[in-house]
Amino acid sequence: MKKYLLYALCIICAACTKNVEPWNNNQGQDPNQEENTPEETYPSYANVNIDDEATSEDNITNTTFDGIISITYKNTGATVSGKIEGVEITTDGARVKATNSGDKKVKYILSGSSNDGSFTLYSSKKQAIELNGLTLTNTKGAAINNQSKKRTFILISGANTISDGNVNNSGNYPEETADEDMKAAVFSEGQLIFSGSGTLKVNAIGKAGITSDDYVRFLTGSNVTVSSSKGHGVRGKDAIVVSGGNVNVTLESTATGKKCFTSDSLVFIGGGNITLTNKASAGKIDSELTGAAGIKADKLFVIRGGALSVTTSGKGCKCINGDADGYFEGGTVTAKATGANYGSSGRYNDSSNSVTAKAIKFDGKIEISGSEVSVSASSHEAIESKSTIFISGGRISATSNDDAINSASTMTISDGVIYAYSTGNDGLDANGNLIIQGGNVFAIGCGNPEVAIDANTESRYNFYLLGGNVIAIGGIEKGSTVNQPIISTSWNKNTRYSLCDGDKVLFTFKTPASGGTGLYLSSPSLVSGETYSLKTSAEVSGGESYFNGLLSVGGSASGGSSSTVTAQTYTSEGGNTQGGGGQGGPGGPGGWGW
Repeated sequence: MKKYLLYALCIICAACTKNVEPWNNNQGQDPNQEENTPEETYPSYANVNIDDEATSEDNITNTTFDGIISITYKNTGATVSGKIEGVEITTDGARVKATNSGDKKVKYILSGSSNDGSFTLYSSKKQAIELNGLTLTNTKGAAINNQSKKRTFILISGANTISDGNVNNSGNYPEETADEDMKAAVFSEGQLIFSGSGTLKVNAIGKAGITSDDYVRFLTGSNVTVSSSKGHGVRGKDAIVVSGGNVNVTLESTATGKKCFTSDSLVFIGGGNITLTNKASAGKIDSELTGAAGIKADKLFVIRGGALSVTTSGKGCKCINGDADGYFEGGTVTAKATGANYGSSGRYNDSSNSVTAKAIKFDGKIEISGSEVSVSASSHEAIESKSTIFISGGRISATSNDDAINSASTMTISDGVIYAYSTGNDGLDANGNLIIQGGNVFAIGCGNPEVAIDANTESRYNFYLLGGNVIAIGGIEKGSTVNQPIISTSWNKNTRYSLCDGDKVLFTFKTPASGGTGLYLSSPSLVSGETYSLKTSAEVSGGESYFNGLLSVGGSASGGSSSTVTAQTYTSEGGNTQGGGGQGGPGGPGGWGW
């Protein structure tokens, strides 16, 4: 009996330990009013076991089969060996149908080669399909057509290649009927669980590569490569779960509006190595404008482990896209969106005729607590939430021509290491409050009228600097609440600086080739009125380095040239800093309103 395990994942939000004054009189709202509750859970949207792989029902070794039927394809025919009570096998050339009307759990072993064959399965019991050196192409439909709604194991042995055929003018395979749809080269009505030690290559030219009307799961050891020229790569209606293995998906430019991974519900990554490449663009499907993406999760995206790499190049194509929430709790994420926006969309215009190209975008909240995230976008935001962003850990590097990291509501940083660089807009931009309570933050804005750290003061929200090490090139909001001393000075492009208290390094950073006027440094280690050394090209030993040396924290410094800077108490005077562009020489403090 299929188990329905509803898992709960708890996020503990770090509480601010600072004593905060009344919230800037009437200039700002309480920054915590839109924060997450101290303890929050989110539900499972799929009937899928996200438990230990070794004990899961999705592990084939935990199932005992009652017998084996072997099917060997050869050119235009197929031979069958093995008989099991209640199982009927019919062949029509290399087209094989298996009907299990009994109560036996069967393993089907498919091998051999045919360029015009298929395997269709009907069953009310769970089963396994072992691909053991199989090369199978169905010119008229799905090569593997599993009409069973029960759990089906795909055991990969040896080298295997599966291919489908072209669709007709109505978008259906020639063999497809109204009573029996086929949605992919490998299609299943029930769960598909991939494991084994071999390789599987799926070439889809008509529809998707792999589709389940339930969920698709990849376990440790599975090696699956999917290429698709017109359809999705992998689609799990209820979920796509990667627990291990290697999964590589490539969509060609002809796959308009398609996704490498797509689910109506959940995409969950707990392990493995996933490489997704989408060359497709947004476009019209059945007269409806549809965006393309590396990953599309309609209800929930979670990564807890593994290595995920997503590259998109088509117009309006996003790397990771969700209609609800995204949780980054572990593992590594690399996302690069190089495509232009589709249609008439500009930086401030998302019309019904346009789709923007972003690296990570969720309509719901984004929470980052433990992942290493490195993202870039050429045409729009690198990371965007249409709700809130909460960063409580992990390492995030975001670069973009638009806002590097943007939230439609409150953005809160309580810990972690963040590098946010925009060449055409703000480094960090919140359309609600922006709160930094801790962590290490290096933000760079492009210059007038944009800033490094921007909150929505026009709607009476504010920027609250309550803790953490902060480096801001290009200014922050005037009128902010700053609870620790701050240093304002000039900077030179492409220069490595170390802020030192004697020989002790607070942090070291490398400036970019461009950015707004003014360098602003803040740390809870600073004391107002005290002087410090800002060293260039110093030798730094010890400490922790991030983002290929763009930022490091701690250690000791020797050598280099040095200038004296003074920490001061920030004075609030409304408005915002709007430093000019063009760097390279000495500059003024950038207009803090001291």
